[in-house]
Amino acid sequence: MKLKIAVPSKGRISNPSIDILEKAGLGLKDNNNRQLISKTHNKNIDIMFARASDIPEFVSDGIVDMGISGIDLIKESESEVVQLLDLKFGQTKLVLASPEDSEINSIDDLTSDMVIATEFPTLTRKYLKNHDLNPKIVKLSGSTEIAPFIGVADLITDLTSTGTTLKMNHLKIIDTILESTIVLITNEKSLENKKTLVEAVNRSIKGVIDAYGKKLIMMNVKSKDLDEVRKLMPAMDGPTISEVLSKEKTVAIQAVIDEDQVFELVNDLRNAGAKDILVVPIERII
Repeated sequence: MKLKIAVPSKGRISNPSIDILEKAGLGLKDNNNRQLISKTHNKNIDIMFARASDIPEFVSDGIVDMGISGIDLIKESESEVVQLLDLKFGQTKLVLASPEDSEINSIDDLTSDMVIATEFPTLTRKYLKNHDLNPKIVKLSGSTEIAPFIGVADLITDLTSTGTTLKMNHLKIIDTILESTIVLITNEKSLENKKTLVEAVNRSIKGVIDAYGKKLIMMNVKSKDLDEVRKLMPAMDGPTISEVLSKEKTVAIQAVIDEDQVFELVNDLRNAGAKDILVVPIERII
C-alpha cells in the first residue's frame, strides 16, 4: 500500500520541502526531471507536486496521505487535517495594513463601509467578524499591495515575513491576524490505515529538524585529563566515553552540541587536554 506525500511544485517553500525530505531519506529518484508524481528511494512512498494552496484540501479529501503546507493555507481552506510536525521554516504573518498617510492606525479605526483587498478572504472575514465588523472584501490573486493606491480598497490583508515589502509600498501594519509556519499534515484515514508509514515519515523528518543547529564533536583524551574535559562537555544525555587501544591510557569522547558552542568549546577542550578533535555535521537525530 503506497503512501503519497504532496509537496508544493513551486514557490518559496518548494525547495526547502524537497530538501527536508531528502535529508529524511526520501529523496527523489530523478530530481532533475520532476513529474506530477515522482518516485522516492523508498518504493512505498511517492511524492506528488501540487499548488501549495491545493495541498490542504488534497490531504483532507484523501487524494494524498500527507502533505507539506502552511498553517495560513490550511486555515484559509478550512481543511480538516491532522497537524503532525512544525517544520521550522517559512515563518510568516498575515497582517492588516493601511497606507502610511491613512488615518487608519488600528482595528478601532475600521468601519463596515470600508473595503479590504486580500488573497485570504476566509481568514480576513473571520478576523473582522470577531471585531463585529462587516466591510466589503475584494479577493485578489496577487499584487495586493497596490490595491489601496488604485482605488480598489481602503486596506489590505497580506502575508509578510519582515514587513519590508509593505514598507516599500508605503503601507503600515496595524494588526496581526495570524502567525504561520510550514507544517507536515495528514488525515485521519491515512493515520489509521497507513499508520506505520505515516509514523515512519514523521519520525524521519522530526529527526532532521532535531538535528538543525547541532554538531557531533569527537576527541581523544588521556585518562588523567578525563574529569576536566567531562566538566566542559554539554550533551543531550551526557557524553559517550569509550576506551582507545593505545600505549597511553586514552579514551574517546563524543557528544552532540549546539553549533554556536563549537568555537569556544573547542578551545576550552584543547586547553583541558583534548586532542584529535573532530566536529562533524549531523543529518538526523532519532
